[in-house]
Amino acid sequence: MELKGNDSGTLPPCLGRRHGSSPSVIVIGGGISGVAAARFLQNAYFKVLLLESRDRLGGRIHTDTSFGCPVDLGASWLHGVCNENPLAPLIRRLGLTLYRTSGDDSVLYDHDLESCMLFDMDGHQVPHNTVAEVGDVFKKILDETEKVRNENSNDISVLQAISIVLDRHPELRQEGVSHEEQVLTGGHGLMVQGYHPVIEALSKDIDIRLNHRPNELGFPIGPVISGKRIIYDEENELQENGSGSAEWNHAALQNQIDLKAFSNKPIHLGPRRSTIFPIQRSAPAQVKAITDGYNKVMVTVEDGRNFVADAAIITVPIGVLKANLIEFKPKLPDWKLSAIADLGVGNENKIALRFDTVFWPNVELLGIVAPTSYACGYFLNLHKATGHQVLVYMAAGRLAYDVEKLSDREAADFVMRQLKKMFPDAPEPVQYLVSRWGTDPDSLGCYSYDLVGKPTDIYDKLRAPLGNLFFGGEAVCMDDHQGSVHGAYSAGIIAAEDCCQHLIKRLGSVQLVSSREEILKSIVPLKISRM
Repeated sequence: MELKGNDSGTLPPCLGRRHGSSPSVIVIGGGISGVAAARFLQNAYFKVLLLESRDRLGGRIHTDTSFGCPVDLGASWLHGVCNENPLAPLIRRLGLTLYRTSGDDSVLYDHDLESCMLFDMDGHQVPHNTVAEVGDVFKKILDETEKVRNENSNDISVLQAISIVLDRHPELRQEGVSHEEQVLTGGHGLMVQGYHPVIEALSKDIDIRLNHRPNELGFPIGPVISGKRIIYDEENELQENGSGSAEWNHAALQNQIDLKAFSNKPIHLGPRRSTIFPIQRSAPAQVKAITDGYNKVMVTVEDGRNFVADAAIITVPIGVLKANLIEFKPKLPDWKLSAIADLGVGNENKIALRFDTVFWPNVELLGIVAPTSYACGYFLNLHKATGHQVLVYMAAGRLAYDVEKLSDREAADFVMRQLKKMFPDAPEPVQYLVSRWGTDPDSLGCYSYDLVGKPTDIYDKLRAPLGNLFFGGEAVCMDDHQGSVHGAYSAGIIAAEDCCQHLIKRLGSVQLVSSREEILKSIVPLKISRM
């Protein structure tokens, strides 16, 4: 699957397919959407190669263990702890534990007010009955906001809707806004062991190349490995000049699929064995272009290496697409460019602090109430959920971008000033971690969101394939689950399914058999608790 040599910058002539070979797909992006797509296709006995620009898998999932315990600097929650969540079967099978932080009716989305301790700017604790009253007011505001939404045929912002509500009902006036999202039932569960085990399980035995940013997709000039032509043997393995040194082996994993050749003759899949691909790393290379050919795609990284396949699935974050860091050849159609431009990108960062001792109360959430977001502080208490002496400060919106302008030490100092408003004698942390999702060139933001006044078919256009190119990622998720891990996972599966059907139609036919995940749905319950 790896090619070298095409330095001319021109597309070579179309090549035919060796009879009996299996369809091949390159997945660009190693977040959960890309890894899920690769897993689906590998289980379907497709040849899969995953290219990831970072030196790790996970994308905006990043479980750091430098504290001696798992700390998720990106996604942390399973939103919707229920059987309908597409990640539930895998989480059950892995035996992962969740800590419930809220139920279905939480005002704060993934936290319940009952386990919050809030302080004012002078360091005085806000009485819990006051917190409960504020929660009731918020619920009333949200109910009235729903009425405003039903009254208006045109798009309006959440801020505009709440402003209308407060003008009508001055008795509900409070500083701040909130909004409802369509979420799965079951409340919200924090991943106690972090999300890394999920990524690790999905990526097992997949051919993965880290530090690879795609440069160009186009026609292949003929399979070559290290200047030698690749030969497919009758076991459907890639070899260097038939020497028996296999670069690629079809892993026979959990799904059983009867592949047939493009002339309805059987494809030789070889013995059902799993091949372990060592994850390969190289020096980072910048994205230059993506070119879609007639019946092949080719990915060229900056150092000149090329990767060829029948199709490609692009799961890079929407922030990367919006920044035009990848040049598409031919250019993306206007309707696709408009969809990319019409979607918003939000930002949130975490500053995690590890302490020698626990000096804070045994509640899930600690925070400061203040007139502006810059004066507010919001700390997640991991000690209550996981037993580790860690507090995680959450910074969103403009504050998240401003935190990224600080050094790690300055960011930790800023957070400690917030913490000492609540606990003046708080000791200094022994370690700290700072995320920078907004300026990270491989993410350029955390999650997608709807902009006011934009078309309602944005997500359909983002998801729509172009030739042999298919699109995944959290931004293209169906059913209004954008910005969630299970949404990104589902988007990867859908892109893989679409790609699979496209190649079946173009190259041949397969007969799908239900996966083991379907069988496991009703066997083991999700492990979730609350202390």
